[in-house]
Amino acid sequence: MRSRTASVPRVAGVAAALLGLLLSLLSFSTPAQAAATGLRIENGRLVEASGNDFVMRGVNHAHTWYPGETQSLADVKSLGSNTVRVVLSDGHRWTKNSAQDVASVIARCKANRLICVLEVHDTTGYGEESAAGTLDHAADYWIGLKEVLAGQEDYVIINIGNEPWGNTNPAGWTNPTIAAVKKLRNAGFAHTIMVDAPNWGQDWQGVMRANAKSVYDADPTGNLIFSIHMYSVYDTAQEITDYLNAFVNAKLPILIGEFGGPADQYGDPDEDTMMAVAQQLRLGYLAWSWSGNTDPILDLAIEFDRTRLSSWGQRVFNGANGIAATSKEATVFSSGGGDTTPPTAPGTPTASEVTSSSVKLAWSAATDATGVTGYDVVRVSGATETTATTTTGTSATVTGLSPSTSHTFAVYARDAAGNKSPRSATVTVTTSPGGSPSACGVGYRVTSSWPGGFQGEIVLRNTGTSAINGWTLRWAFPDSQRVTNLWGGTATQSGSAVSVAAASYTATIPAAGSVTLGFTATRGSANPSPTAFTLNGNACSVS
Repeated sequence: MRSRTASVPRVAGVAAALLGLLLSLLSFSTPAQAAATGLRIENGRLVEASGNDFVMRGVNHAHTWYPGETQSLADVKSLGSNTVRVVLSDGHRWTKNSAQDVASVIARCKANRLICVLEVHDTTGYGEESAAGTLDHAADYWIGLKEVLAGQEDYVIINIGNEPWGNTNPAGWTNPTIAAVKKLRNAGFAHTIMVDAPNWGQDWQGVMRANAKSVYDADPTGNLIFSIHMYSVYDTAQEITDYLNAFVNAKLPILIGEFGGPADQYGDPDEDTMMAVAQQLRLGYLAWSWSGNTDPILDLAIEFDRTRLSSWGQRVFNGANGIAATSKEATVFSSGGGDTTPPTAPGTPTASEVTSSSVKLAWSAATDATGVTGYDVVRVSGATETTATTTTGTSATVTGLSPSTSHTFAVYARDAAGNKSPRSATVTVTTSPGGSPSACGVGYRVTSSWPGGFQGEIVLRNTGTSAINGWTLRWAFPDSQRVTNLWGGTATQSGSAVSVAAASYTATIPAAGSVTLGFTATRGSANPSPTAFTLNGNACSVS
């Protein structure tokens, strides 16, 4: 039996077919319907075109103020980064980065096998900062770069505007953010778009957290990721875990787009928890910033020199849950036919100049078809490796070692494409006895507790007149407490006795300086504090 539609006159059927084809073509060419083709969001997570999760591990680089520091991208890659967030200007507040310049930045990112997050910085603090520009103006800048950005969806994320609202009426952030996202989609952009929070990026009033779903739903492609900036507002583990888990539980994509660690006049950020929770939840993080800050306390590298990492830089690159230990290169670079051949293994390291807290290591060079760019020296303990230092040469001095202790080291080589060599053979060194006696003070406190567990903090102070280089802190718990995780050092526990060896980034304590350790532990019904601590065998005062 023929259907009723089959009896439609032929001319009407042809007209309907033509109309359908026209509508189909119009729908296909509507920019707002552009499908994500490269990096994209799936089920609340950032993935590559291949479908593999991509977890950003990297730093921010102030390109717009230091356009001559082009080596920086290779340097951050050599230290393990898989992503770099690049500061640009749309011309509203600083000198506009041209299309040619942005194209060069993208090319350098790709040459160094880095995912490139591009951001407009002129929007910083809008509503409170009188010089700040609008998100709408920033969106126009991106549209002006469309020819440069087209086809780069596998490699580039567009961060519309940095910290695009201050503390004045932060509720005003939501609608302009939605409008800017829609403006880019209507212009045909299929890239992953990143949006920063208000309150100078820290969202301490919860505006982004409360409105994230509506902003996300306004993107017709669903290819949107939220960025929280964590500084002194985030000085407790609870604040950090609560904020990040709120997004993860709602299946809304998020990363820590900027964060700091050093204490400032506003407070002391808890970078250890930020990095630990990001690793636990498999969320990205991008540390602020490579170099060139007005306040150099936040410089990861001193004067843009990758061989002179600050204590902040050592923490970010080589510390617990740091970039060297957790970063994985985007698979698009290996699948794209680039260099995938690693260097040969370096020669077996030899040790010299052994002291109670340091050793100099040297090795023969590795070889590589495109050139070795650096070496990673690691401490080996069973199946565990910890990065001790990095260098571009074939020797390095490792500091911060405990006295009268056996230490095992090995070396890896890296090439310009990010390929890592097989590990060298190992060398074992025993440091000399007696690290220098030091006057010390310890502050111990419980920062939070719950049934069966608690979180604690130990401030270790050098009350002497010379620096402490390398240390081991010991104490005994008076009850049944057991450390489950510790940051700032490496903990071992036997019965009630706890021993903590310095991490590379906490090993040196200047005269009158201090380092802070944090830990979680289990407990019984009572939780009395330890009353005695020793540092390198010397008793410390307790407060």
